[in-house]
Amino acid sequence: MGANKDNVILQVKDLNINFQVHEGLVQAVRGVSFDLRKGETVAIVGESGSGKSVTIKSIMGILPGNAIIESGEILYDGMDLTKVDEEDFHKIRGNRIGLIFQDPLSALNPIMKVGKQITEVLRLSKKFSKQEAEERAIELMEAVGIPDAKRRFNQYPFQFSGGMRQRVVIAIALASEPEILICDEPTTALDVTVQAKILEEINKIKEERNLSVIFITHDLGVVANMADRVNVMYAGKIVETGTSEEIFFEPAHPYTWALLSSMPDLQTKEKLLAIPGTPPNMLNPPKGDAFAARNQYAMEIDFEQEPPYFKLSDTHFAATWLLHPKAPKVELPDVLKERIKRMKQGGTINE
Repeated sequence: MGANKDNVILQVKDLNINFQVHEGLVQAVRGVSFDLRKGETVAIVGESGSGKSVTIKSIMGILPGNAIIESGEILYDGMDLTKVDEEDFHKIRGNRIGLIFQDPLSALNPIMKVGKQITEVLRLSKKFSKQEAEERAIELMEAVGIPDAKRRFNQYPFQFSGGMRQRVVIAIALASEPEILICDEPTTALDVTVQAKILEEINKIKEERNLSVIFITHDLGVVANMADRVNVMYAGKIVETGTSEEIFFEPAHPYTWALLSSMPDLQTKEKLLAIPGTPPNMLNPPKGDAFAARNQYAMEIDFEQEPPYFKLSDTHFAATWLLHPKAPKVELPDVLKERIKRMKQGGTINE
C-alpha cells in the first residue's frame, strides 16, 4: 500500500506471527505491511492485544520463545531481520534501532546511578573513554530536558520523577545515535501534562537528528500532532492506513471511527463513549471481518468474507466492506463529525 517508496529505510512486508500456547496457535500478527521513511514518524494504533507490540518486538528481535514468524519480511539495510541471527541482531538492537519502553522503572537498573547507565551504552557502542562517556552522558541528559544534569548524573532512578525517569530512558536510547527510534507506549504511565512534555521532547529530538520514529500507542490523541502517517491495527491486521490528516479528518473504517469517538473530549460534557464488546479470541479468529461483532454498521458479508483494502487515495487505504460501491452509504457518527469540524476550525483532536 502507498505510492512513494523514496527514502524508505525499513519495510515490513506481509508479516505473519503466531504464538504456540497450550490450547493451540494464537494468530497475533496477520499480514502486516508498512514502510518507514527517513525522518518521518509512523504511528501504529490499536487496543491491547491488537498485535502492535508484537510487530515491534519482531523488528527488535525480542520475540518470546513461543513466537513463530510464519511468513513475511522485515527489510532493513539490505537485511531481512526475520532471518538475522542473535549475534548480528546485537549490533543492530540498541545501536542502529533504539527502543523507548513503556515503563521506565523496569527499563532502568534501580541500584545503578543513571549516569552510569548512560555511560555504559556509550562505552560499548562508541568505545568512548570514561571521561568522554561522562561528558557525553551529561550532554544527552541536558538534551532531553533534565535540569541540573551534572548533579543528577550521580543520582539513582528512585530520586527521579516518572517523567524524568522516562527522559533518562530516552537519553539511553539516543546514546548510540540510532537512525530508527521505536517508542512503545512511552507516555502511558504519565499524567497528561508530563505526557505532553515527553512527546514534545521526542518530536524535537526527531527533528534535530532527522530520526525515523515508530510510535506505538492505544490512544490516537497522543499521535495527533506527532505522526506523519498512521496505521490502525485490529485483531492482528492493519485495518486502515493513511496520512495523519487522512486518518483524523477523513477516517473510513468503523474501528477508526470508534477509536476517535471514544477519546475524552474536554470541549463537551458528553459521556465517554466506549467500543462495545471485546476483541476476538485469536486462537480462533472469526470468519469475515474480525471487527464485525462490535460494528453497528456490519452487513451480512462482514460475517462471511474478509474485506480487501479499498483505495481512497495514493496514501489512504481501509479494509471495510462499507467502501464497496454497492454498500449502503453510512454517515460518520455525530460525535465524530463535531470533532472533525472543530479540528478543521483550528482545534486538536483531544482538546
